[in-house]
Amino acid sequence: MQLYLLALNPTDSVSDGYLPAASALGLDVTILSDDPEPHRLRHPGVDAVRCDVRDPETVIAAIAAGPAPAAVFTNSDHLQTPAAVAAAYFGLPGKDWRTTLRVNNKAEMRRRLAAAGLGAVWSAELGPLQDPATLADLDVPLPCVVKPREGVASEDVYLVHDVEELVLRGKHIRQRRPEVSLLVEEYLPGQLCTVETLGDRQRRHVLGGFRTTLTPPPHFIELRHTFVAAHPPSVLAQVNEQLDALGIGFGACHTEFVVDKGEARLIEVNYRTIGDQCDLTLRDVLGIDLFEHVLRTHLGEPLAADLGLRTGVGARIDHVCAADSGTLRAAPSALTDAVDGVDLTYRPLRAIGHHHQLSFTNRDYVGVLRTVGPDSATVDRVADRFLAEQRWEVHP
Repeated sequence: MQLYLLALNPTDSVSDGYLPAASALGLDVTILSDDPEPHRLRHPGVDAVRCDVRDPETVIAAIAAGPAPAAVFTNSDHLQTPAAVAAAYFGLPGKDWRTTLRVNNKAEMRRRLAAAGLGAVWSAELGPLQDPATLADLDVPLPCVVKPREGVASEDVYLVHDVEELVLRGKHIRQRRPEVSLLVEEYLPGQLCTVETLGDRQRRHVLGGFRTTLTPPPHFIELRHTFVAAHPPSVLAQVNEQLDALGIGFGACHTEFVVDKGEARLIEVNYRTIGDQCDLTLRDVLGIDLFEHVLRTHLGEPLAADLGLRTGVGARIDHVCAADSGTLRAAPSALTDAVDGVDLTYRPLRAIGHHHQLSFTNRDYVGVLRTVGPDSATVDRVADRFLAEQRWEVHP
Protein backbone atom coordinates (compact mmCIF):
# COMPACT_ATOMS: atom_id res chain seq x y z
CA MET A 1 0.00 0.00 0.00
CA GLN A 2 1.23 3.45 -0.93
CA LEU A 3 1.33 6.38 1.51
CA TYR A 4 1.92 9.89 0.17
CA LEU A 5 3.29 12.11 2.92
CA LEU A 6 3.31 15.87 2.31
CA ALA A 7 6.09 17.76 4.08
CA LEU A 8 8.04 20.99 4.10
CA ASN A 9 11.20 20.69 6.22
CA PRO A 10 12.10 17.40 7.94
CA THR A 11 10.75 17.03 11.49
CA ASP A 12 11.30 14.64 14.37
CA SER A 13 7.60 13.74 14.24
CA VAL A 14 8.04 12.33 10.74
CA SER A 15 11.55 10.91 11.19
CA ASP A 16 11.04 9.23 14.57
CA GLY A 17 7.28 8.79 14.54
CA TYR A 18 5.44 8.49 11.25
CA LEU A 19 8.09 6.89 9.05
CA PRO A 20 8.80 4.05 11.53
CA ALA A 21 5.04 3.62 11.96
CA ALA A 22 4.55 3.42 8.19
CA SER A 23 7.28 0.81 7.98
CA ALA A 24 5.65 -1.23 10.77
CA LEU A 25 2.36 -1.11 8.85
CA GLY A 26 4.05 -2.31 5.66
CA LEU A 27 3.43 0.93 3.76
CA ASP A 28 5.51 2.19 0.88
CA VAL A 29 6.14 5.90 1.42
CA THR A 30 6.61 8.73 -1.03
CA ILE A 31 7.43 12.10 0.50
CA LEU A 32 6.16 15.04 -1.52
CA SER A 33 8.05 18.23 -0.67
CA ASP A 34 8.95 21.58 -2.16
CA ASP A 35 12.52 20.82 -1.04
CA PRO A 36 13.06 17.04 -1.19
CA GLU A 37 16.85 16.99 -0.77
CA PRO A 38 16.89 17.38 3.05
CA HIS A 39 14.44 14.47 3.25
CA ARG A 40 16.65 12.32 1.02
CA LEU A 41 19.63 13.07 3.25
CA ARG A 42 17.75 12.38 6.49
CA HIS A 43 15.76 9.39 5.24
CA PRO A 44 17.97 7.37 2.87
CA GLY A 45 15.92 4.86 0.92
CA VAL A 46 12.65 6.80 1.21
CA ASP A 47 11.37 8.17 -2.08
CA ALA A 48 11.19 11.98 -2.01
CA VAL A 49 9.66 13.89 -4.93
CA ARG A 50 9.75 17.61 -5.62
CA CYS A 51 6.27 19.12 -5.59
CA ASP A 52 4.61 22.43 -4.79
CA VAL A 53 2.89 20.92 -1.78
CA ARG A 54 0.97 24.09 -0.95
CA ASP A 55 -1.01 23.77 -4.19
CA PRO A 56 -3.70 21.04 -4.17
CA GLU A 57 -3.80 20.66 -7.96
CA THR A 58 -0.05 20.08 -8.13
CA VAL A 59 -0.26 17.57 -5.27
CA ILE A 60 -3.06 15.69 -7.03
CA ALA A 61 -1.05 15.60 -10.28
CA ALA A 62 2.05 14.27 -8.48
CA ILE A 63 0.06 11.51 -6.79
CA ALA A 64 -1.75 10.59 -10.01
CA ALA A 65 1.63 10.12 -11.72
CA GLY A 66 2.76 7.56 -9.12
CA PRO A 67 1.49 4.31 -7.62
CA ALA A 68 -2.17 4.31 -6.61
CA PRO A 69 -2.55 5.88 -3.17
CA ALA A 70 -3.87 4.12 -0.09
CA ALA A 71 -3.56 7.26 2.04
CA VAL A 72 -2.57 10.91 1.76
CA PHE A 73 -1.20 12.39 4.98
CA THR A 74 0.65 15.35 6.41
CA ASN A 75 1.68 16.46 9.89
CA SER A 76 2.30 20.06 8.76
CA ASP A 77 -0.08 22.87 9.74
CA HIS A 78 0.50 24.58 6.40
CA LEU A 79 -0.29 21.48 4.33
CA GLN A 80 -3.43 20.13 5.99
CA THR A 81 -5.76 21.67 3.42
CA PRO A 82 -3.85 20.48 0.31
CA ALA A 83 -3.64 16.99 1.84
CA ALA A 84 -7.35 17.00 2.67
CA VAL A 85 -8.29 18.11 -0.86
CA ALA A 86 -6.04 15.45 -2.41
CA ALA A 87 -7.44 12.70 -0.18
CA ALA A 88 -10.98 13.71 -1.10
CA TYR A 89 -10.11 13.76 -4.82
CA PHE A 90 -8.87 10.17 -4.68
CA GLY A 91 -11.80 9.04 -2.51
CA LEU A 92 -9.59 8.31 0.48
CA PRO A 93 -10.24 8.86 4.19
CA GLY A 94 -9.11 12.28 5.32
CA LYS A 95 -9.96 15.51 7.06
CA ASP A 96 -12.64 17.84 5.75
CA TRP A 97 -10.79 20.59 3.85
CA ARG A 98 -13.23 23.18 5.21
CA THR A 99 -12.23 22.25 8.76
CA THR A 100 -8.52 22.30 8.01
CA LEU A 101 -8.86 25.73 6.43
CA ARG A 102 -10.91 27.22 9.25
CA VAL A 103 -8.52 26.15 11.99
CA ASN A 104 -5.36 27.10 10.11
CA ASN A 105 -6.88 30.54 9.46
CA LYS A 106 -7.15 31.82 13.02
CA ALA A 107 -9.47 34.68 12.07
CA GLU A 108 -11.90 32.20 10.52
CA MET A 109 -11.63 30.02 13.64
CA ARG A 110 -12.63 33.02 15.78
CA ARG A 111 -15.59 33.77 13.50
CA ARG A 112 -16.78 30.17 13.63
CA LEU A 113 -16.65 30.02 17.41
CA ALA A 114 -18.34 33.41 17.75
CA ALA A 115 -21.17 32.26 15.46
CA ALA A 116 -21.62 29.23 17.71
CA GLY A 117 -21.66 31.45 20.81
CA LEU A 118 -18.61 29.72 22.26
CA GLY A 119 -15.42 31.11 23.79
CA ALA A 120 -15.92 34.63 22.47
CA VAL A 121 -12.65 36.51 21.82
CA TRP A 122 -12.35 40.03 20.41
CA SER A 123 -10.30 39.90 17.21
CA ALA A 124 -9.63 41.79 13.98
CA GLU A 125 -7.56 40.96 10.92
CA LEU A 126 -5.39 43.03 8.62
CA GLY A 127 -4.84 41.89 5.05
CA PRO A 128 -1.43 42.04 3.34
CA LEU A 129 -2.46 45.11 1.31
CA GLN A 130 -3.61 47.05 4.37
CA ASP A 131 -1.28 49.52 6.10
CA PRO A 132 -0.42 48.49 9.70
CA ALA A 133 -0.93 52.17 10.62
CA THR A 134 -4.68 51.50 10.35
CA LEU A 135 -4.40 49.34 13.47
CA ALA A 136 -4.45 52.61 15.39
CA ASP A 137 -8.07 53.08 14.29
CA LEU A 138 -9.26 49.88 15.98
CA ASP A 139 -11.00 49.95 19.33
CA VAL A 140 -8.61 47.31 20.65
CA PRO A 141 -8.92 45.92 24.17
CA LEU A 142 -5.49 46.31 25.77
CA PRO A 143 -3.26 44.50 26.32
CA CYS A 144 -3.65 42.55 23.10
CA VAL A 145 -1.74 40.07 20.95
CA VAL A 146 -0.68 40.61 17.34
CA LYS A 147 0.42 37.67 15.21
CA PRO A 148 0.32 36.22 11.70
CA ARG A 149 -3.13 34.87 10.89
CA GLU A 150 -1.71 31.51 9.78
CA GLY A 151 1.36 31.56 12.03
CA VAL A 152 3.04 28.70 13.87
CA ALA A 153 5.88 28.20 16.37
CA SER A 154 5.18 31.52 18.15
CA GLU A 155 6.90 33.31 15.27
CA ASP A 156 6.12 37.05 15.25
CA VAL A 157 3.64 36.70 18.13
CA TYR A 158 3.78 39.69 20.48
CA LEU A 159 1.95 40.95 23.53
CA VAL A 160 1.49 44.72 23.26
CA HIS A 161 0.23 47.21 25.83
CA ASP A 162 -0.68 50.30 23.81
CA VAL A 163 -1.75 51.29 20.31
CA GLU A 164 1.63 52.78 19.38
CA GLU A 165 3.38 49.51 20.18
CA LEU A 166 0.71 47.60 18.26
CA VAL A 167 1.34 49.65 15.12
CA LEU A 168 5.12 49.29 15.48
CA ARG A 169 4.91 45.52 15.91
CA GLY A 170 2.55 45.28 12.94
CA LYS A 171 4.95 47.25 10.77
CA HIS A 172 7.88 45.11 11.94
CA ILE A 173 6.11 41.87 10.98
CA ARG A 174 4.98 43.32 7.66
CA GLN A 175 8.54 44.46 6.78
CA ARG A 176 9.86 40.96 7.35
CA ARG A 177 6.89 39.12 5.83
CA PRO A 178 4.96 41.42 3.49
CA GLU A 179 2.66 38.65 2.27
CA VAL A 180 1.11 37.72 5.62
CA SER A 181 -2.26 38.69 7.00
CA LEU A 182 -2.20 39.80 10.63
CA LEU A 183 -4.56 38.96 13.45
CA VAL A 184 -5.06 41.19 16.49
CA GLU A 185 -6.94 39.72 19.41
CA GLU A 186 -7.50 40.37 23.08
CA TYR A 187 -4.95 38.89 25.45
CA LEU A 188 -6.30 35.77 27.15
CA PRO A 189 -4.94 35.39 30.69
CA GLY A 190 -4.71 32.08 32.50
CA GLN A 191 -2.77 28.83 32.50
CA LEU A 192 -1.88 27.65 29.00
CA CYS A 193 -2.85 24.01 28.48
CA THR A 194 -3.27 21.54 25.67
CA VAL A 195 -5.64 18.73 24.83
CA GLU A 196 -4.46 15.95 22.51
CA THR A 197 -7.17 14.03 20.66
CA LEU A 198 -7.48 11.26 18.09
CA GLY A 199 -10.63 10.55 16.13
CA ASP A 200 -12.08 8.47 13.29
CA ARG A 201 -15.28 10.55 12.79
CA GLN A 202 -17.29 8.06 14.88
CA ARG A 203 -15.49 8.75 18.15
CA ARG A 204 -12.91 11.24 19.38
CA HIS A 205 -10.55 9.94 22.05
CA VAL A 206 -8.96 12.37 24.51
CA LEU A 207 -5.40 11.17 25.00
CA GLY A 208 -4.51 13.63 27.75
CA GLY A 209 -2.76 16.95 27.52
CA PHE A 210 -0.06 19.22 28.87
CA ARG A 211 0.41 22.31 31.01
CA THR A 212 2.71 24.67 29.15
CA THR A 213 5.35 26.97 30.64
CA LEU A 214 6.16 30.03 28.52
CA THR A 215 8.89 32.63 28.42
CA PRO A 216 7.96 36.03 29.90
CA PRO A 217 6.13 38.44 27.56
CA PRO A 218 6.24 39.98 25.04
CA HIS A 219 7.14 36.63 23.42
CA PHE A 220 5.40 33.27 23.84
CA ILE A 221 8.10 30.60 23.47
CA GLU A 222 7.16 27.24 24.97
CA LEU A 223 9.81 26.08 27.45
CA ARG A 224 8.19 23.14 29.21
CA HIS A 225 5.27 20.78 28.78
CA THR A 226 4.08 18.82 31.82
CA PHE A 227 1.81 15.87 31.08
CA VAL A 228 -1.74 15.99 32.41
CA ALA A 229 -3.64 12.72 32.17
CA ALA A 230 -7.03 14.43 32.51
CA HIS A 231 -8.10 18.06 32.72
CA PRO A 232 -11.08 18.89 34.98
CA PRO A 233 -14.32 17.58 33.45
CA SER A 234 -15.92 21.05 33.23
CA VAL A 235 -12.88 22.40 31.35
CA LEU A 236 -12.68 19.42 29.01
CA ALA A 237 -16.40 19.70 28.25
CA GLN A 238 -15.93 23.33 27.15
CA VAL A 239 -12.97 22.46 24.93
CA ASN A 240 -14.82 19.52 23.37
CA GLU A 241 -17.84 21.71 22.61
CA GLN A 242 -15.62 24.18 20.78
CA LEU A 243 -13.88 21.39 18.85
CA ASP A 244 -17.30 20.08 17.82
CA ALA A 245 -18.24 23.53 16.55
CA LEU A 246 -15.07 23.65 14.47
CA GLY A 247 -15.67 20.19 13.02
CA ILE A 248 -12.65 18.45 14.54
CA GLY A 249 -13.10 14.71 14.48
CA PHE A 250 -10.63 12.90 12.23
CA GLY A 251 -7.04 11.94 12.93
CA ALA A 252 -4.81 13.70 15.44
CA CYS A 253 -5.43 17.18 16.82
CA HIS A 254 -3.41 19.38 19.17
CA THR A 255 -5.49 22.11 20.84
CA GLU A 256 -4.09 24.97 22.92
CA PHE A 257 -6.34 26.79 25.37
CA VAL A 258 -6.26 28.88 28.51
CA VAL A 259 -8.46 28.62 31.59
CA ASP A 260 -9.38 31.79 33.45
CA LYS A 261 -12.02 31.82 36.19
CA GLY A 262 -13.29 28.45 35.06
CA GLU A 263 -13.73 29.49 31.42
CA ALA A 264 -11.76 27.66 28.71
CA ARG A 265 -10.98 29.66 25.58
CA LEU A 266 -9.02 28.35 22.62
CA ILE A 267 -5.72 29.90 21.59
CA GLU A 268 -5.28 27.81 18.46
CA VAL A 269 -6.07 24.42 16.99
CA ASN A 270 -3.33 22.51 15.18
CA TYR A 271 -4.97 19.67 13.26
CA ARG A 272 -2.03 17.30 13.77
CA THR A 273 -0.06 15.72 16.59
CA ILE A 274 1.72 18.02 19.01
CA GLY A 275 5.29 18.75 17.86
CA ASP A 276 8.78 19.45 19.18
CA GLN A 277 9.14 15.84 20.41
CA CYS A 278 6.13 16.16 22.71
CA ASP A 279 4.35 13.62 20.49
CA LEU A 280 7.20 11.15 21.05
CA THR A 281 6.76 11.62 24.79
CA LEU A 282 2.98 11.26 24.47
CA ARG A 283 3.51 7.93 22.72
CA ASP A 284 5.79 6.75 25.52
CA VAL A 285 3.67 7.93 28.43
CA LEU A 286 0.48 6.42 26.98
CA GLY A 287 2.14 3.13 26.15
CA ILE A 288 0.61 2.95 22.65
CA ASP A 289 2.02 3.46 19.19
CA LEU A 290 0.35 6.80 18.65
CA PHE A 291 1.73 7.23 15.13
CA GLU A 292 0.43 3.88 13.92
CA HIS A 293 -3.03 4.75 15.26
CA VAL A 294 -2.98 8.05 13.38
CA LEU A 295 -1.94 6.42 10.09
CA ARG A 296 -4.53 3.66 10.52
CA THR A 297 -7.30 6.26 10.64
CA HIS A 298 -6.05 7.65 7.31
CA LEU A 299 -6.15 4.11 5.92
CA GLY A 300 -9.81 3.93 6.88
CA GLU A 301 -9.49 1.70 9.94
CA PRO A 302 -11.82 2.48 12.85
CA LEU A 303 -10.39 3.19 16.28
CA ALA A 304 -11.08 0.78 19.10
CA ALA A 305 -13.46 1.95 21.81
CA ASP A 306 -10.62 1.39 24.29
CA LEU A 307 -7.11 2.25 23.07
CA GLY A 308 -5.53 0.71 26.17
CA LEU A 309 -3.93 3.95 27.38
CA ARG A 310 -1.50 3.53 30.24
CA THR A 311 -2.35 5.51 33.38
CA GLY A 312 -0.54 6.62 36.53
CA VAL A 313 2.61 7.85 34.76
CA GLY A 314 4.26 11.26 34.84
CA ALA A 315 6.09 12.98 31.97
CA ARG A 316 7.74 16.27 31.08
CA ILE A 317 9.43 17.84 28.07
CA ASP A 318 11.96 20.64 28.61
CA HIS A 319 13.26 22.80 25.76
CA VAL A 320 16.57 24.54 26.29
CA CYS A 321 16.65 27.90 24.50
CA ALA A 322 19.63 29.93 23.37
CA ALA A 323 19.73 33.05 25.53
CA ASP A 324 21.36 35.20 22.87
CA SER A 325 22.63 35.23 19.30
CA GLY A 326 26.05 33.69 18.80
CA THR A 327 27.94 30.42 18.42
CA LEU A 328 27.08 27.35 20.48
CA ARG A 329 30.32 26.54 22.32
CA ALA A 330 29.19 24.01 24.92
CA ALA A 331 26.24 21.62 25.20
CA PRO A 332 25.66 18.03 26.34
CA SER A 333 25.72 15.15 23.89
CA ALA A 334 22.76 12.91 23.13
CA LEU A 335 21.86 10.68 26.06
CA THR A 336 19.41 7.91 26.80
CA ASP A 337 19.37 6.75 30.41
CA ALA A 338 17.21 5.42 33.24
CA VAL A 339 17.48 7.31 36.53
CA ASP A 340 15.41 6.44 39.62
CA GLY A 341 12.84 4.70 37.48
CA VAL A 342 12.64 7.62 35.04
CA ASP A 343 13.37 7.15 31.35
CA LEU A 344 15.49 10.15 30.39
CA THR A 345 16.17 11.12 26.79
CA TYR A 346 18.20 14.17 25.84
CA ARG A 347 18.66 15.16 22.21
CA PRO A 348 20.75 18.11 20.99
CA LEU A 349 19.03 20.20 18.33
CA ARG A 350 22.09 22.25 17.35
CA ALA A 351 25.67 21.09 16.82
CA ILE A 352 28.62 22.57 18.68
CA GLY A 353 29.94 25.42 16.52
CA HIS A 354 26.52 26.28 15.11
CA HIS A 355 26.01 30.02 14.81
CA HIS A 356 22.54 31.05 15.78
CA GLN A 357 20.59 34.25 15.28
CA LEU A 358 17.98 34.65 17.99
CA SER A 359 14.48 34.53 16.51
CA PHE A 360 12.23 34.34 19.61
CA THR A 361 10.59 31.19 18.23
CA ASN A 362 11.08 27.48 18.79
CA ARG A 363 13.97 27.71 16.34
CA ASP A 364 15.91 29.06 19.34
CA TYR A 365 15.83 25.59 20.91
CA VAL A 366 19.30 24.06 21.26
CA GLY A 367 18.25 20.85 23.00
CA VAL A 368 15.25 18.92 24.29
CA LEU A 369 14.92 16.74 27.38
CA ARG A 370 12.17 14.10 27.57
CA THR A 371 11.44 12.39 30.90
CA VAL A 372 8.84 9.71 31.62
CA GLY A 373 8.52 8.09 35.04
CA PRO A 374 6.30 6.62 37.74
CA ASP A 375 4.92 9.97 38.95
CA SER A 376 5.26 13.71 38.38
CA ALA A 377 7.32 14.38 41.51
CA THR A 378 9.99 11.84 40.54
CA VAL A 379 10.03 13.09 36.96
CA ASP A 380 10.47 16.68 38.15
CA ARG A 381 13.33 15.74 40.46
CA VAL A 382 15.25 13.83 37.78
CA ALA A 383 14.66 16.43 35.09
CA ASP A 384 15.62 19.35 37.34
CA ARG A 385 18.82 17.60 38.40
CA PHE A 386 19.84 16.86 34.82
CA LEU A 387 19.25 20.42 33.68
CA ALA A 388 21.15 21.84 36.66
CA GLU A 389 24.18 19.65 35.96
CA GLN A 390 24.53 20.54 32.26
CA ARG A 391 26.02 23.56 30.49
CA TRP A 392 24.79 25.26 27.36
CA GLU A 393 26.97 28.17 26.28
CA VAL A 394 26.31 30.54 23.41
CA HIS A 395 28.94 33.23 22.82
CA PRO A 396 28.81 36.17 20.41
